Formats: sequence, C-alpha cells, structure tokens
Amino acid sequence: MMKWLSIALALAGPSQAALRFGCSTLSIQRLDPLVEPGRLPSSHVHQIVGGNAFNVTMEGDIGEQGSCTTCTFSEDFSNYWTAVLFFKHPNGTYKRVPIMQNSALPNGINGGMTIYYTQQDFFSNGNQKITAFKPGFRMTVGSPTTNNLNDAKGHVGLRFVCLTDKNTRFPELPDFPTKPCKGGIMTVHHFPSCWDGKNLDSPDHQSHMYNTAKEAFSPAGPCPASHPVRMPQVAYETLWDTTQFNNMWPKDGSNPFVLSYGDNKGYGTHADYVFGWKGDSLQKAMDSSCMFNACENGRPLKSQNVQAMNKCAVKNMVNEDLDSWLKVLPGQAM
Repeated sequence: MMKWLSIALALAGPSQAALRFGCSTLSIQRLDPLVEPGRLPSSHVHQIVGGNAFNVTMEGDIGEQGSCTTCTFSEDFSNYWTAVLFFKHPNGTYKRVPIMQNSALPNGINGGMTIYYTQQDFFSNGNQKITAFKPGFRMTVGSPTTNNLNDAKGHVGLRFVCLTDKNTRFPELPDFPTKPCKGGIMTVHHFPSCWDGKNLDSPDHQSHMYNTAKEAFSPAGPCPASHPVRMPQVAYETLWDTTQFNNMWPKDGSNPFVLSYGDNKGYGTHADYVFGWKGDSLQKAMDSSCMFNACENGRPLKSQNVQAMNKCAVKNMVNEDLDSWLKVLPGQAM
C-alpha cells in the first residue's frame, strides 16, 4: 500500500497550469519602451497588446500601474509586442496587413494575438515547479539585425506558418513563405524559459534568460546551472490576413511581404515582453492544474468579456498614417 501511495504522490508532483488566451490590439504605433525607452517615435511600428500602462518609458511594477487590459485575464497588465507586417506592391508602395483573430479565441476580438504560458508542451501540464516572473521583469527574443537564413534557423521558436486555414500549425518556416497562402500567414514567437534567478533584465534584454526549448510546443530540456530557475514558456501567435493581397503577388514570384523595420525575408523577426500580472495571480495559476479556457472565471484567474478587452486602449502618441498606401515604411528612410 505504502509503495503505491508514494508512486501516486510522486506522479501528482506540483500541479501546473497551461494558459492560452487572447489579447485584442491595444495599439499599433512606433513605441518601444524596452529597447528604445524614452524615444518618441521609436524606429519602427509595433503591434502592442495587454495593459494600458504601456508608454514611451515603463518602469517598476506594471501590474500596479494599469487600469485595464486587452487580455482575457483581467489581472494581466503585461505587454506583448511584435513588429508589424506590410505588403509591398510592385509599384513600390506599402500597405499594412490586417490582423485576424485566432480560431481558438472568442469571436469579436479586435486583431491582437494568442498568448501562451505553457509548462511542458501543448498537450500536458508538466510536473515541475514553475516560478512566475517578478515585477519589473522584461525580455526580448530574436533580433532585427539577423540577416541570413542560417542565423534565422538558429533562433529556435521564431517561425512563420503558411496557413491553409486558421488551424494550420505546420510546417514552421524560418523565413517568409515563397507563395501566396490560402489562409494568411502566422508569425510565432517562443521565448526562453530558464532564468538566472537574479536579473529582471540585462543590457541586451536576453542574457538573463536561456533557451532549452526545441521547435514549437515541445518539452524544453533541463535548465543549466547558470540559469537554474524554470519559468513559464511564453509564446505569441499572430495571424496576418495576407489573402487580400494574393492577386497582387509580383509576377517574378518574389516575396512581397516586409516587416516594419524593412526585413523582406523574415530573418529578423523578434518580440518583446514586459511582465505585468497583478500580485501573485500568475504564480497562483502556475500552481493550479487548469488548462486553457478552464483557467477562466476565477478558476483560478479572473477573466473578462470581449467587449471589455476591445474597449481598453492607449492614446496614439505618434500620430502618423499607418492605414493608407504608403510611399515608405514609417521610420525607414527613403
């Protein structure tokens, strides 16, 4: 009896949640308080989701500064952002590509992203202690200066998917698809999950973290002694509605899409994260055993409806045209 009991307890282990939720668009503008704090405007356009404390500069406990969030979980005032996708017409002008909601999310979300905090993989919670991020924590993944396919392949978890429909997940590509995609293009950004246990940030916004994850939502390897603390595996999925441009594809077959910092290959795809969960709400979730929608409605996280998510916004501090056909990408020289 004792033997079976000890096996059962060992199998129970620490129970862990896996979160998957939507955040509608908070803002699309040239701001980057992590890499370019205080600079208005920043060098290129981002899509930002999350809490309304987002500003030119962000410091301190963001969870205590916001009054609303575009995310399903109303205690999550974190900010999540990526570069924006543009279509380049054969005549040389640019048009911003609209963002679609993921099929896994409730209807009516305004653009936005799907955010994941996973423990092990897409299908199971895992069985190790996961430590939530601390107030003031921030990180980036990828680099806009990456300019070749080999280096892009080395950025594990930063990928593109040519969608047949919104449920397509594979194959994951290290660069832009080479043909029109029937259902649009998805960008995927997985962050590292091993922390050094000391620094909330680092000069390059990456060295305080270490990646042991492999492709997609596969289990990550053990954390090294230099970065011993296992944190949630954060990932973003953004769905770009490229279909309206499929009949304008260049005659020579070259890729017509470009990220907002001027990258027409996709090698430099990158993402930013600033932690802002209120109090111990994220730790509470990581210590529970809920998965995805089952974590909502106070089990254990407070959640809100789509109307409340869409209502939250920050003011546009740059005031430049992002919706017309543009002669040049915002912030990029002619």
